[in-house]
Amino acid sequence: MNDAMSMTAEAAPVQSNVLQQLAPRPLALAETGLSRHFLTELMIKHLYDAGLLSSKQLMQRLALAGPVLEELIEFLRQEVMIEVHGKGFDKRELSYGLTQRGRESAIDAYARSGYLGPAPVPIQRYREVVAAQTVHNAHVTAESLNALFADVVLKDSLKQQLGPAMNSGRAIFIYGPAGTGKTYITQKLTGLFADTCLIPYAISVNEQVVSLFDPLLHQPVESAEQSPSLMLNQGHDPRFVHCRRPEVITGGELGMDMLEVHFNPVTKEYQAPLQLKANNGIFIIDDMGRQRATPMEIFNRWIVPMEEKQDYLTLGAGRHFQTPFDQILVFSSNINPLDLADEAFLRRIGYKIYFGFLQPDEYSRIWQQVCAEKGITFDPALLQCALTDLHARHQVGLRPCHPRDLLGMAQDRVRYLGQDGATLDTESLHWAWDSYFVRLDAETEMSSTTLNRRNDHV
Repeated sequence: MNDAMSMTAEAAPVQSNVLQQLAPRPLALAETGLSRHFLTELMIKHLYDAGLLSSKQLMQRLALAGPVLEELIEFLRQEVMIEVHGKGFDKRELSYGLTQRGRESAIDAYARSGYLGPAPVPIQRYREVVAAQTVHNAHVTAESLNALFADVVLKDSLKQQLGPAMNSGRAIFIYGPAGTGKTYITQKLTGLFADTCLIPYAISVNEQVVSLFDPLLHQPVESAEQSPSLMLNQGHDPRFVHCRRPEVITGGELGMDMLEVHFNPVTKEYQAPLQLKANNGIFIIDDMGRQRATPMEIFNRWIVPMEEKQDYLTLGAGRHFQTPFDQILVFSSNINPLDLADEAFLRRIGYKIYFGFLQPDEYSRIWQQVCAEKGITFDPALLQCALTDLHARHQVGLRPCHPRDLLGMAQDRVRYLGQDGATLDTESLHWAWDSYFVRLDAETEMSSTTLNRRNDHV
């Protein structure tokens, strides 16, 4: 136990040192990469929002070290924009508030930008940090991939494609019939990255602020370094959040506007697009072909970023800026890729990985796993009924989703009948099958084309 505790204690400062080297804490105003005018405007907006703030509270709000804050306070006092209000509730620190002149200046600052948060990171510094912690340095091995999918029924041939694809640095297109596990498998891929990265609260482009950190997408790592340290020689730049590598997933809701910088005219704030939030991680576009934008609009948006590893975004008044494009881009669809894009584009995607139907032994393993998860007594006769009486007779391919859906529905029925949900019979399984699949017979007056596509729909 003592050895383990010792190893943990040694690991923490090592991680801290790495982060500190990656993004050292600015100890002077010039080291922030931001102008005094910009930082003083941000500071008076915080004071306008809060009323009174102590030095420690200002450090936490602005994510700036004491010496930087002292420079700003001294300048604002000389300009008669802030005044001292005595010691706060803890009786140890002075509190600062705005003068009338300071309040007027804060209102003017709000009119130009509604951003109210930690000081942003200049775009050039952001580029350097993204490059230093690139996701493409986190190599996937057969051992790590097998460990990740140890409890998942996945063909060895798919593993042998997914591993190299993740290391390639190129986009990946995963396709195949609905229900073959594409979404589930792609969402587990981020588990291959056990390391972490630094993500800024916001970036500054010519002192226009673009908010980047998103608590819905970025998972901070529990660490003492998350709050600004009073020890000036310890910790990384607190304008960055120490997070797990990002995992951004979007589906049918994706529109072209979500891939561009968004400006809120009410709050006067810029919000980063999805691909910027996905930097140093993985960006999955699920259900490709079912978005509000057309497939070619979405694909054409990625041609330059995929080739140059850079993205080009626009702020108000047509101001352009360049950002890194450092992520594993994954497209997933149950539509034939050739129906979505031309060969010229598909050539730019390094890996096209097909997820097909299962073999009976694979289907059986999933069936047994689902029985164990749902507390259902495994009955080989019931499994054989599913394989021969249902799938084979109706010529329906074996998909990974079928055991969970069919067993779950059969269990719903027996519980409705007041029976023990741990024991299922063939009658309940047939009932689940009839309730699960769309009936296609003469009464539906379906066209022959639709009838022939039965195996493509659930």
